[in-house]
Order: sequence, then C-alpha cells, then structure tokens
Amino acid sequence: MTHLAIDKSHGKLADRIKRAARCRQRVLLREHGKDVAALVSLEDLQLIEKIEDRLDVEGARKALAEMRTSGEKPVPYEEYRRGRLGS
Repeated sequence: MTHLAIDKSHGKLADRIKRAARCRQRVLLREHGKDVAALVSLEDLQLIEKIEDRLDVEGARKALAEMRTSGEKPVPYEEYRRGRLGS
C-alpha cells in the first residue's frame, strides 16, 4: 500500500488513480501526516459494499431473533424517529 500526501498529490494523483484502477493497488491519502482517505479499485469498493450489506442482513436477522426471544414488539419508524428527534 502506498501513501500520498494530499498537499503534494497534484502531479501524482492521476497516476495513483490509474494504479488503483488497473493494478488494484490501494493508496492512502494523507493530510498533515495522518491517513484521511483511500483510493481503491472499483472491484475493491464493490467487495466492501457486499460485505457491509451481508453484515447489515446478519445484524437485522440477529435483532429479529432477539426480539422474538424476548417478546419485544417492533417500534414503527415514525415513532422511533419522533422519540429520537424529540418532535
């Protein structure tokens, strides 16, 4: 994985984007010496999104199972929203 300082990236950014796209090389972008973002290939992003979706589904299934086990009733979204926003 390579690093690229944001303030020095102007001439190198296009090259790093091409590397991320073609070679699936991940590039960390730094600002003031701290990693703040990353360039990844589209394939990597799609994989990350699939993993997130799978985790969301697993979390929802687990929550439903816990709700059924405990006898809790679901809270309608609007009621939840009113409670969270206080309006």
